[in-house]
Amino acid sequence: MAMLASIWIVLLSVTIQGGDGQSVQMDPIKSGFVGSQVELRCIFQNSNPPVKISQVTWQKFVNGTKQNVAIANPSLGVSVLPPFKERVTFKQAAVRHRTPSLEDTTIMFSNLKLSDEAAYICEYTTFPAGNRENMVNLTVFAKPVTHMTLTTPTIVARPQKRKMTVATCQSANGKPPSVIQWETTLKGESTFQETRNVNGTVTVRSNYVVVPGRETHKQKLTCVVTYRGDRIKNSVVLNVQYEPEVTIEGFDDNWYLNRKDVSLTCNADANPPVTVYQWKLLNGSLPSTVEIRNNSLIFKGPVTYELAGTYVCDATNSIGTRTGLVEVNVTEKPMARGPPGGVLGVLGGVVAAGLLIAVAITVFMVYRRQQKTRTETDNDLTDLPPAHKPAPPPPKKKSGDLKGHLTSDDIQVVRLDKDEEMQKLPLQPPYYDMAPSESIPFTDKPGLRRPHLRAVWWCHSM
Repeated sequence: MAMLASIWIVLLSVTIQGGDGQSVQMDPIKSGFVGSQVELRCIFQNSNPPVKISQVTWQKFVNGTKQNVAIANPSLGVSVLPPFKERVTFKQAAVRHRTPSLEDTTIMFSNLKLSDEAAYICEYTTFPAGNRENMVNLTVFAKPVTHMTLTTPTIVARPQKRKMTVATCQSANGKPPSVIQWETTLKGESTFQETRNVNGTVTVRSNYVVVPGRETHKQKLTCVVTYRGDRIKNSVVLNVQYEPEVTIEGFDDNWYLNRKDVSLTCNADANPPVTVYQWKLLNGSLPSTVEIRNNSLIFKGPVTYELAGTYVCDATNSIGTRTGLVEVNVTEKPMARGPPGGVLGVLGGVVAAGLLIAVAITVFMVYRRQQKTRTETDNDLTDLPPAHKPAPPPPKKKSGDLKGHLTSDDIQVVRLDKDEEMQKLPLQPPYYDMAPSESIPFTDKPGLRRPHLRAVWWCHSM
């Protein structure tokens, strides 16, 4: 039965034309939202010569059955049947006043309901051509009602750190159904649920689950509902109540004898705020010179060894009590304070790394230059003829040698009497210095200098 109805709808959706040129023109698809108005067009194309229009009938086609909506008759006028009587009218005023001009029988459908979704047939009865008809499919959308709520106005964070639903986003009675997404920096998870209603709409519901705590307080949570391309946003700010988070400030690891104006302060991050602060000293009572001012301990007079010990601060709000403590040590003399070690350590590391890189590059460049110079020199000397090759250098002297490379064998001691004159000593055999001369260039090959011999005579005397 359903298959026959589908075939019937397809057949009716095709514009029917008579053999003599009559046709009914309609839009194949129309849509509107619940409560809105929609226009269903129906135009009759007459032939030449024209045929006579006897009657026009609008029908609703649902599940293979037809239901009359409105009728226009040139003689009897217009008739709209229940339940459409208050919501369907013919657009052309002439049609409503018993006129034979029925070529345009477009109807206006107002205050749409979900039950109005169906196929609508516009049928012309003519003489002598017979019936001509066409069909339009009307879709009715339902815009959902979207809202977002907190599970509870005040969320309490428990020490057990259990997950709980903190917010709910709902898009109710939508057709087609909406899509819900969450935008937040919170580390949580979401759940989704769809419910199909009897009237054909769908309600989508999503919960956001987190472990409430101090870090979730005042966090923004946004629900984004997407419906047929439109984005609807709703946001809430979480109000999470939690126990105090306690820290004690004031002790700088440099309390020494006779230091003045020292104090300890108990700071507590809490929601709601802390109402009671309590101070105590482990294994003893508070010093007699201390004064309690709200959440601070003010130590009067100079520092003494009596101030040393473990100080405890209890902070209490309506959710619970948390404790903070600090170990106070008293030294005889002030401790030396240098620049921040962390900063110097980082700077020292950067400088050391830079120096190591620079040294490595320098060594590498010097090595490459020496290798290059040595290679070029060896190549040049290899090309020289035997007569022009320099003699091998003399053996190296010890590091303790005198200037001029003197040794103990080169020195002769001569004893002279007071009356004797200084006698000239014979010159020793000449010493040939094989070092290359800087003043005589080597002109045979560019870039090299000709080695030469220098004769050096040593005169020994006392």
